[in-house]
Amino acid sequence: MSTTRAWFVWSLGVMAYILAITSRSSLSAVAVETSDRFGVAAATLSTFAVLQLGVYGAMQLPVGVILDRAGPRRVLTVGLLVMASGQALLALTESVPGAFAARILVGAGDATVFVSVVRLIIAWFPPSSAPLLTQVTGLVAQSGQIISVVPFLALVHARGWSFAFLGLAVLLLVSALAVGLSVRNEPPGRTVPDLPPSPGVRRQLREVWSNPGTRLGFWTHFVTPPAGNVFALLWGFPYLTAGEGLSTGRAQALLTLYVLANAATGLLVGRFVGRHPLRRSWVVLSIVGAQALALAAVLLHPGASPLWLLVLLVISMGSGGPGSLVGLDFARTSNPPHLISSATGIANSAGFFASLLALLMIGTLLDTQGAGTPATYDLDAFRVAFGSFYLLWLAGLAGVLHNRRGLRRLMAQEGVVVPPLRDVLNRYPRGR
Repeated sequence: MSTTRAWFVWSLGVMAYILAITSRSSLSAVAVETSDRFGVAAATLSTFAVLQLGVYGAMQLPVGVILDRAGPRRVLTVGLLVMASGQALLALTESVPGAFAARILVGAGDATVFVSVVRLIIAWFPPSSAPLLTQVTGLVAQSGQIISVVPFLALVHARGWSFAFLGLAVLLLVSALAVGLSVRNEPPGRTVPDLPPSPGVRRQLREVWSNPGTRLGFWTHFVTPPAGNVFALLWGFPYLTAGEGLSTGRAQALLTLYVLANAATGLLVGRFVGRHPLRRSWVVLSIVGAQALALAAVLLHPGASPLWLLVLLVISMGSGGPGSLVGLDFARTSNPPHLISSATGIANSAGFFASLLALLMIGTLLDTQGAGTPATYDLDAFRVAFGSFYLLWLAGLAGVLHNRRGLRRLMAQEGVVVPPLRDVLNRYPRGR
């Protein structure tokens, strides 16, 4: 089934996702310029990202339900058009309410993109390829973050705010036209199974949520990406430059490393999940543990952290994106085909709600310390604010461990037993 047409469809989906991530992270690279343009402090600056992520998360449930019925081509096309209108509005407005409306539109359009691309992968490629190809999709699309912090930032400085954001709107419009004209929901000749009668939105969501695999996917997506999302979406650049005192070039290099770490981790996670589907939670626990340890080392270091320690922090945060995709794999493999998009939408909403909470907490903690503006934040203020990540990690890990037990009980009832670790290790020959 992996024909040239399938790869063409996938490439259009990936291009749409790259532009979505560029749009999503564009304010991170221009946080100082945003503060100057709209005259806002930390809490209000966080609100731009909070609105965007809040709308994204809230839209995952209706988008998943609509996607199960309308198909990815229509949903993705409409989403790209909505994002384009949001970026055009942001390019032209100079008022805070106008900017809020623009980020709401960007969040609503962004909500349709990834789940639609995942649905295209499921339709156009063999099931055995889905976990790895989903990871590859995520890691390739992370180049959108590099676009936002390097060429997009340079364009803002060279041609101005309005020109740069209008240019991004035009690219989104072109992508929408390409998807609408060229993408099909299913390969030619494939028989589409009849969907069961719709039980109603509430009953459908209740059925999906009652599955422990969906809940495990939700908490997996909740706990793995918020630190990296916050870093990439808004506070990474100000933290590295104003807090740690790095030059713009070094900060850009570290944010580029974040994307590369995301890509490298994605390949490793995809291969591990494909080979050891019963051990997917190991990936989640390892990623969260690495993030917590790296952040603790940075927060407890006296004075500015050495570059090597910031490199470790950025790499650990970059692993959160691939870790979150394990949550979507839990949701996908635990639900029947006609509920996959709804389950994926529920799981995919979690990380963005967690990121929303983190943004609110960090912006509030910075303001209550009298941190000032993004260009003048000091390192101690960032340390207090970033400590709030540990609250989210504790809550998320509790959800992961609880629902992992529930899923394993359900699997045992179906005859699938997760063997103890010692049995797995005994399968491998020991050296002399």
